[in-house]
Amino acid sequence: MFGETPLQWPQVFAFVLIPQFSMIALSSAIEPLRHANGLSDQKRYEWSIYAPGGVSVDASNGITMTVNGDLGDVPANAIIVVCGGPNIERNTSPKLLSWLRMRARHGGDIGALCTASHVLAKAGLLNNRRCTTHWEDVDAFRENFPDLSITDQLIEIDKDRFTCAGETAAIDLMVSMIAGQLGESLARGVSDQVLHPSVRSASQAQRTSLMGQVGSRHPALALALQTMESHLEEPLSLVEIARSVGLSRRQMERLFRKYLGRAPQRHYRELRLMRARSLILQTNMEVSEIAVSCGFSSTSHFTKCYRDYFLQSPYKERGISS
Repeated sequence: MFGETPLQWPQVFAFVLIPQFSMIALSSAIEPLRHANGLSDQKRYEWSIYAPGGVSVDASNGITMTVNGDLGDVPANAIIVVCGGPNIERNTSPKLLSWLRMRARHGGDIGALCTASHVLAKAGLLNNRRCTTHWEDVDAFRENFPDLSITDQLIEIDKDRFTCAGETAAIDLMVSMIAGQLGESLARGVSDQVLHPSVRSASQAQRTSLMGQVGSRHPALALALQTMESHLEEPLSLVEIARSVGLSRRQMERLFRKYLGRAPQRHYRELRLMRARSLILQTNMEVSEIAVSCGFSSTSHFTKCYRDYFLQSPYKERGISS
């Protein structure tokens, strides 16, 4: 059980879809429930799919999902799970935010898959709660909601709110819930059914760290990577980075080419551009602000670098004319 709602069978789930929602996250959340019903020989869980207006919704992979109804059709006892995906800022409607606030006032568990943590935060439902989101969205999430307790974990369950990184982390979320409700043995059976036998703990890293991959082979290179990631807004020179980890610039360049197959300046620029793209897609920050926050000397230089790397300008990425 996620929060403090009294346990009643069957548990009813209402999956609320945001345009461009992640199909793999939705499937990863539903399939464990289906297998739990099969393994327990009774209907422990029920689920339906909803969207504002009750209209079908396009997933991020282009598949159109037919829904069971409008937000007003969601049962009063349902555990609400909002499913997000790319461009969450633009795809969040005022109607959905108002409805979530109303449901929260009446109590009950409300959660989010993937970037839908942004929706719960915007509705004010994650105040004084730990929360997480997909690693690609973390920088933008923290930029938008600096006062929230945002972690890098796969799963966060805090009282009557739950969030997860999305994608296959939704399996870990649901199996964790099933274990608490129906026991570890049945939960292991569910994991085997979905071919996910190694259920990850909530605190496990969302992705394999590049620093972790190279750290055992060359600690100084791992430190250089860490230094770059912690100095995106005010980039250091390669000489400063090399000196801080006990290397010459030439030694550091050789290590980057040997272990990463690229020059350190290219890797550093790509880190800053990836952070910039997250801010472009998931925040309302001005392009000029994003350029500064990602260490570019001017908006024009940032725009050129962005276009060279992503093959379109940051303005076009956001869907506005420059």
